[in-house]
Amino acid sequence: MSLQGRRILLIVGGGIAAYKCLELIRRLRDRGCAVRTVATKAATEFVTPLSLASLSEDKVYTELFSLTDESEMGHIRLSREADLIVVAPATADLMARMAAGMANDLASTVLLATDKPVLIAPSMNVQMWQHAATQANRATLAARGITIVGPAAGDLACGEVGSGRLVEVPELIQAIETALSPRPLAGRTALVTSGPTWEPIDPVRLIANRSSGKQGHAIAAALARAGAAVTLVSGPTAEPDPVGVTVQRIETAAEMLAACQQALPVDIAVFAAAVADWRADTVSTQKLKKGGEPPTLTFAPNPDILATIAQHPTSRPRLVIGFAAETEAVVEQATAKRLRKGCDWILANDVGLGTGTFGGDANTIHLIDADGAEAWPRLAKVEVATRLVDRIIAALA
Repeated sequence: MSLQGRRILLIVGGGIAAYKCLELIRRLRDRGCAVRTVATKAATEFVTPLSLASLSEDKVYTELFSLTDESEMGHIRLSREADLIVVAPATADLMARMAAGMANDLASTVLLATDKPVLIAPSMNVQMWQHAATQANRATLAARGITIVGPAAGDLACGEVGSGRLVEVPELIQAIETALSPRPLAGRTALVTSGPTWEPIDPVRLIANRSSGKQGHAIAAALARAGAAVTLVSGPTAEPDPVGVTVQRIETAAEMLAACQQALPVDIAVFAAAVADWRADTVSTQKLKKGGEPPTLTFAPNPDILATIAQHPTSRPRLVIGFAAETEAVVEQATAKRLRKGCDWILANDVGLGTGTFGGDANTIHLIDADGAEAWPRLAKVEVATRLVDRIIAALA
C-alpha cells in the first residue's frame, strides 16, 4: 500500500539498535510518510536528536516537562495527531513501563494517552527477551491489541547469539504498511498453505520439490493486511514469517492435512503449497547404504488436502481456492482439476523449465472459476497476492 500522506510518531528507545531508526525514517520519508520522533533520554546516548531531526525534517521531542511544548499539552497532541505510533527499538524497560501503565517520561506518557494503534519492535539481550517478566509483558501488550514485530534471531551487539535483534528496516516497513492498511476482511478467518512438503525415505534422504513458498507467503501477508486472522501452514522454506500471521510449520503432507483440519472452521482457504503426490510406502529407520543393487522404492499416495477441505462435510470454508502447477495444457488441466477437487477457484500457473515460476519472484496466473478462465498478465508474486485478495474481498462482500 502507499504511505503517501500518512503520519508516523516514532518513539526511539535506548538501545544500540536505535541506529536503524535513521534508515527507517529515511525509507518512510521516501514513501511520502511524515515522521515525527520522540527520543527517550537513553536513546540520545545512541543517536543524536540532530540526526533524527535532519532525516525527519521535523522537531524531535525529548522532555515531558518542556515549557514550550507542554504549554500546548504536547504529550496529548503528539499522541493523537499520528496515524500510527511505532516504538523501535522497544527495550525491556520500555515494554515493562508500557505494560504497567506508567507515565514517568514523555515516551511512556504519550503511549498511555494515545487513542491510535501502536506497533512495537523489541530489541534486547537474548536472556532479557526470554526472561519470564519480559514474556509476561509481551503477552500483556499483545492482549491489549498492540502489534509486536520481532525480535529477530542472530548475532547480538553484546556478543551473544539468539533472539533479540531489531528486525530489519524492510520488515518493519512491511509491518507499518500492514498496520495502516484498510481492513475489509476484519472479522474473517483464513487458512493458507505454502511451500513444499518433504516426504522421508530414510533419516537422511527425502522426496521434495522446488517450491520456494514465496507465493503462498505473499498471499498470507496480503490477507493479513486486509484484516483477516490468518493461519499459514508452511512446509520447509527460507521465506520469513509474514507479519501478523500465525504460522504452523510442517514437513509432510500428512502433517499439513492435520494442521489444516485443526485450523477449521475458516471463511477463506487458499491452498498454494506444492504438496507431494506420493510418499515412500516404507520409510527406513536407518540410512540406506550404497553398495550392491540400488534399493527399490514403492510409493503410496499422499492425502488430497485440497479435496478433503473443499468437500468437508461440516466445516467447508465459504471460499476454497486451489493452485494448479502445470507444465502443459495449463488451463484445460486446471479446469478439470477444479471440478475434480470441488473447490471454488483454481489459480493455474505454468511451472515448466524456463518459466522461472518455482523460486522466482513473478508468476503468470489463469484464474479459473465456474464462469471460465481469466488470464492475468505476468506479475510479481506480491502483486498476484494483492490481486487475489481484492477478488476475495469482492466475492465475500
